[in-house]
Amino acid sequence: MSDGLFLRRAAMAAKGEKYYFVSSLAKGLLILELLAERGELSASEVASALETNRAASHRFLSTLRDLGYVEKKQEGRFCLSFKALELGMKKLDSFDIRDVAHPYLQELALAFKETVNLGHWDRGTVVHLDKINSTEILRLDHGLGGHAPAYCTGLGKAILAFLPDVELDMYLQSVEFTPYTSTTITTPERLMDEIESIRNKGYAIDDEELSIGLRCIAAPALDYSGRPSYALSISGPTQRMKDDRMEFMQEKLLSVCRRLTRKIGAPNK
Repeated sequence: MSDGLFLRRAAMAAKGEKYYFVSSLAKGLLILELLAERGELSASEVASALETNRAASHRFLSTLRDLGYVEKKQEGRFCLSFKALELGMKKLDSFDIRDVAHPYLQELALAFKETVNLGHWDRGTVVHLDKINSTEILRLDHGLGGHAPAYCTGLGKAILAFLPDVELDMYLQSVEFTPYTSTTITTPERLMDEIESIRNKGYAIDDEELSIGLRCIAAPALDYSGRPSYALSISGPTQRMKDDRMEFMQEKLLSVCRRLTRKIGAPNK
């Protein structure tokens, strides 16, 4: 998450305009998100990131430590505890799409021997809900539960292309583009060109747009309401994910995603 986005959310937490809004709770949760994003931080670094004073950030961190969500390391630095991880894992455990989708991931993993991922759309980002790792020695993988930007990932672009127009327009107006690599899409116009291509083909390609050396092919799976809430991807190092191989993968991937779509109840699919 960019510094600008953290600061805007911190400002919203400080203002607390809605009558029910508890700004102190919001600030505490922002600190948890900040630690999840950046790892170990001092109270001063937290204060700087959220544009607050060190004494206030230290009180928040100490409270979170007493509640078990934060640990204090050497030299006064703080990091998330495993209690924070437990919350996320409990959410994952209750999310039954993983049980439904896992056999489809296994089918793709057996067919191509590469890492297969299940992504879920979450307010402009993609959450990795499940995966099957490649059996190859050389592999590049994202961790479960992690968020990735939609505009520079195969999973995200596959979902973006089939969102309702109103929702897509809102995304394009609010997204902050970060050039992670030389091939990252960095303008709404270029992203829309890519989206049109994805709509025509039915699948998306990530050509080292988030991570150098990693390519993937992805396609959406629609939920019971017809929304592209999920996507599956096949990812691997550029040495193995050549254009002709990904072209060979696309028919199987699209077939699996259509069957998963029918399984989770999308209408007329």
